[in-house]
Amino acid sequence: MQNCLGIYIENNLIKYAKVSKDKEDLKIETYGIKFFDDNLNIEIKKLIEETNSYNTPISINLKNEKYLYFDVFALLSKNDIQMTVQTEYETYCDENKYNQKAFETRYALVPNVKDKDKIKAIQVIVDKIELNKQKQCFEKNKLEKILPIGTAISSIAKLEKKENALIVNMEEKTTVTTIYDRQLYDVQILDVGSQEVLEKINKTENSISKSYEICKGTTIYTADIIDDTKDQPYLQAIVPTLYRIAHEVYQIMKESPLKITKIYLTGTLAIVNNVDLYFQEILPIDDCKILKPAIAEKMMAQINIKDYIEVNSAIALAVQALENGMKSLNFMQSTFMDTLKEKMNTEITFGNKTGKKKKSVTKKSIDFSLKNPLDKTEVILLRCIITIILICVIFTIFSKLLYSQMEKEQEKIAELISAESGEIEKIKEDTDALNLKTTEYETLTESLKAINDKISNIEERKNSIPNLLNQITYIVPEGVQLTSIKNTTDRNIEIIARSDNYDQLGYFIAKIKLEGILNNTTSSSGEKNEGLVTVKIEGELP
Repeated sequence: MQNCLGIYIENNLIKYAKVSKDKEDLKIETYGIKFFDDNLNIEIKKLIEETNSYNTPISINLKNEKYLYFDVFALLSKNDIQMTVQTEYETYCDENKYNQKAFETRYALVPNVKDKDKIKAIQVIVDKIELNKQKQCFEKNKLEKILPIGTAISSIAKLEKKENALIVNMEEKTTVTTIYDRQLYDVQILDVGSQEVLEKINKTENSISKSYEICKGTTIYTADIIDDTKDQPYLQAIVPTLYRIAHEVYQIMKESPLKITKIYLTGTLAIVNNVDLYFQEILPIDDCKILKPAIAEKMMAQINIKDYIEVNSAIALAVQALENGMKSLNFMQSTFMDTLKEKMNTEITFGNKTGKKKKSVTKKSIDFSLKNPLDKTEVILLRCIITIILICVIFTIFSKLLYSQMEKEQEKIAELISAESGEIEKIKEDTDALNLKTTEYETLTESLKAINDKISNIEERKNSIPNLLNQITYIVPEGVQLTSIKNTTDRNIEIIARSDNYDQLGYFIAKIKLEGILNNTTSSSGEKNEGLVTVKIEGELP
């Protein structure tokens, strides 16, 4: 039986899940969340001890990675694709003035829905110093996988065939993973997530663990679900962040080449109650739900599924490692170029121990002494050397001139960008001011409308009672006495009438209905007392 410990690490927070695999069946053995202040190494050591994972393969998340995308022709060979991706990466570094050697890179190929003649290369890059720090934390453990969480999270989703979905993982930073027909297509990282919320609450509570529990106990009320009785002082710290995430997700949906039919929510902010209803209220989609790990469905009777949802990222890292999905994106695995270099170094070092006889080579000495005349070989060599020197000098001069010209152009571009940025900031300020005035205008308009409605109601009802009395005066039959006429509530009228004759009362009620003096007219069955029949007639002013 195989097993793997998935560990998702972010600032002051560790999520873990130990997953076992028996043939094709996956099972979650243990899971949980830990909080720490400074020393991550000590907390990891405790975690390994508590889960008894000394010899268990470990899979962790990559930190602060970036995603690059390149289109490659589908008919190219594997080596040509690799060279194309490498060339695109070098161009990216040159354009952004990055040192290529400062980054570790991996790439994977996915279908290109925009152009069937091409495939899409997703290249993940990470700073080597950051990567080595992660490895050092597990140098005494069996660390086998370092995976980007943006690609790993899809491994726990139970996706339908032909389903186009977004997986919104709201951890420290939010990753939005696009899936078309069960195929990974795109990963975008948003600079907003749970870290922003936890830090806001932590300023008051001074405890990350308590801030996390506050998020877990907070409920967002939508238009259909409102409960003002529950005190929730931290909604103002949570809702703005969720709104920003929803707005970014909406932009991704609009730019998607295929229509998105479903959205899955996961991560730390997914523990906020009714977050799925909140997103569904904002986004133009009917199916927005919390991501439930597929491997936990068999265990739902034993444990609340919401407990698993909290550690979805850790479960995904473990499942991805056991299922061997996207092998090329494992940053613990050596790349093809690294293996090739190692092989070449090994052959050079141990080349004399192969046991093969080497042929002797007779070297011809070349005399460059100026005392003797130069032979043809020496003349050719000398000309070549002079030519190479001249080419180097010309190239150096040309490069310096070109570089100087490029610097001048870059300075001009920087000035233009600075000027444009200033104008953009002014536009933003004007837009914010306009939006504020618009909001004030809308508020005043609504208030004025409410006042006008009240005035209209007052004017409308001003003459309604006298008109009613006047109409009743003309239709009251002889022998019918009106003991009271009341305006009970709003437009409702109650009339008490009595007579010694049932027919006269019936005639009176019928006249009220037929002539439309009151709407929705009803009457009681009548009570007879001392020879007089009393009825109560109710209706609404027209």
